[in-house]
Amino acid sequence: MAATSKTAVLLKAVKKITIQFCPFESNVRSTREFLALVGSDKARSTNMNCEVISVVKHDKSEPVIDVTYVDGERLVMKGERLTCREMLSAFQSRCKDKDPQTKAGAKK
Repeated sequence: MAATSKTAVLLKAVKKITIQFCPFESNVRSTREFLALVGSDKARSTNMNCEVISVVKHDKSEPVIDVTYVDGERLVMKGERLTCREMLSAFQSRCKDKDPQTKAGAKK
Protein backbone atom coordinates (compact mmCIF):
# COMPACT_ATOMS: atom_id res chain seq x y z
CA MET A 1 0.00 0.00 0.00
CA ALA A 2 2.93 2.36 0.51
CA ALA A 3 3.49 2.67 -3.24
CA THR A 4 -0.12 3.62 -3.93
CA SER A 5 -0.37 6.13 -1.10
CA LYS A 6 2.13 8.43 -2.84
CA THR A 7 -0.57 9.28 -5.39
CA ALA A 8 -2.79 12.16 -4.32
CA VAL A 9 -6.45 11.10 -4.20
CA LEU A 10 -8.78 13.87 -5.35
CA LEU A 11 -12.50 13.55 -4.66
CA LYS A 12 -13.64 16.84 -6.27
CA ALA A 13 -15.82 15.20 -8.92
CA VAL A 14 -17.19 12.46 -6.63
CA LYS A 15 -20.56 12.53 -4.91
CA LYS A 16 -20.52 9.16 -3.13
CA ILE A 17 -18.31 6.08 -2.75
CA THR A 18 -19.84 2.87 -1.38
CA ILE A 19 -17.44 0.05 -0.55
CA GLN A 20 -18.90 -3.36 0.31
CA PHE A 21 -16.87 -6.34 1.47
CA CYS A 22 -16.80 -9.35 3.74
CA PRO A 23 -13.71 -8.97 5.97
CA PHE A 24 -13.33 -12.70 6.46
CA GLU A 25 -12.67 -13.46 2.79
CA SER A 26 -9.13 -13.71 1.46
CA ASN A 27 -9.78 -11.52 -1.61
CA VAL A 28 -10.54 -8.19 0.11
CA ARG A 29 -7.06 -6.78 0.72
CA SER A 30 -7.01 -4.45 -2.29
CA THR A 31 -10.55 -3.24 -1.53
CA ARG A 32 -9.63 -2.43 2.06
CA GLU A 33 -6.50 -0.60 0.88
CA PHE A 34 -8.65 1.44 -1.54
CA LEU A 35 -11.01 2.27 1.35
CA ALA A 36 -8.06 3.44 3.46
CA LEU A 37 -6.89 5.74 0.65
CA VAL A 38 -10.24 7.37 -0.18
CA GLY A 39 -11.29 7.49 3.46
CA SER A 40 -8.14 9.24 4.66
CA ASP A 41 -8.38 12.76 6.06
CA LYS A 42 -6.17 14.10 3.26
CA ALA A 43 -8.42 12.66 0.54
CA ARG A 44 -11.63 13.65 2.32
CA SER A 45 -10.40 17.25 2.62
CA THR A 46 -10.50 17.58 -1.20
CA ASN A 47 -14.32 17.28 -1.10
CA MET A 48 -16.07 17.51 2.24
CA ASN A 49 -19.46 16.76 0.57
CA CYS A 50 -18.33 13.36 -0.71
CA GLU A 51 -19.85 10.46 1.21
CA VAL A 52 -17.56 7.49 1.82
CA ILE A 53 -19.68 4.59 3.01
CA SER A 54 -18.27 1.22 4.00
CA VAL A 55 -20.65 -1.72 4.20
CA VAL A 56 -19.18 -4.68 6.05
CA LYS A 57 -21.04 -7.91 5.35
CA HIS A 58 -20.65 -11.44 6.60
CA ASP A 59 -22.18 -13.25 3.65
CA LYS A 60 -19.12 -14.29 1.61
CA SER A 61 -20.03 -11.72 -1.06
CA GLU A 62 -17.40 -10.37 -3.41
CA PRO A 63 -15.92 -6.95 -2.68
CA VAL A 64 -17.53 -4.15 -4.70
CA ILE A 65 -16.69 -0.46 -5.00
CA ASP A 66 -19.50 1.74 -6.34
CA VAL A 67 -18.50 5.33 -7.17
CA THR A 68 -21.14 7.95 -8.05
CA TYR A 69 -19.83 11.12 -9.67
CA VAL A 70 -21.47 14.55 -9.40
CA ASP A 71 -22.73 14.30 -12.99
CA GLY A 72 -24.60 11.08 -12.14
CA GLU A 73 -22.22 8.65 -13.85
CA ARG A 74 -21.30 5.52 -11.91
CA LEU A 75 -18.16 3.42 -11.80
CA VAL A 76 -18.54 -0.09 -10.35
CA MET A 77 -15.39 -2.08 -9.65
CA LYS A 78 -15.36 -5.66 -8.46
CA GLY A 79 -12.30 -5.87 -6.24
CA GLU A 80 -11.94 -9.63 -6.17
CA ARG A 81 -9.42 -9.76 -9.04
CA LEU A 82 -8.18 -6.15 -9.10
CA THR A 83 -5.22 -4.67 -7.28
CA CYS A 84 -5.52 -1.46 -5.33
CA ARG A 85 -3.29 0.24 -7.90
CA GLU A 86 -5.60 -0.82 -10.76
CA MET A 87 -8.71 0.41 -8.95
CA LEU A 88 -7.04 3.67 -8.01
CA SER A 89 -5.85 4.20 -11.58
CA ALA A 90 -9.36 3.71 -13.03
CA PHE A 91 -10.86 5.92 -10.32
CA GLN A 92 -8.32 8.73 -10.76
CA SER A 93 -8.54 8.77 -14.57
CA ARG A 94 -12.32 9.26 -14.38
CA CYS A 95 -11.92 11.95 -11.72
CA LYS A 96 -9.42 13.84 -13.88
CA ASP A 97 -11.76 13.66 -16.88
CA LYS A 98 -14.61 15.15 -14.83
CA ASP A 99 -12.66 17.84 -12.96
CA PRO A 100 -13.47 21.28 -14.44
CA GLN A 101 -10.09 22.71 -13.36
CA THR A 102 -8.24 19.99 -15.26
CA LYS A 103 -10.33 20.67 -18.37
CA ALA A 104 -9.69 24.42 -18.12
CA GLY A 105 -5.93 23.82 -17.77
CA ALA A 106 -5.92 21.58 -20.84
CA LYS A 107 -7.61 24.25 -22.98
CA LYS A 108 -4.95 26.87 -22.23
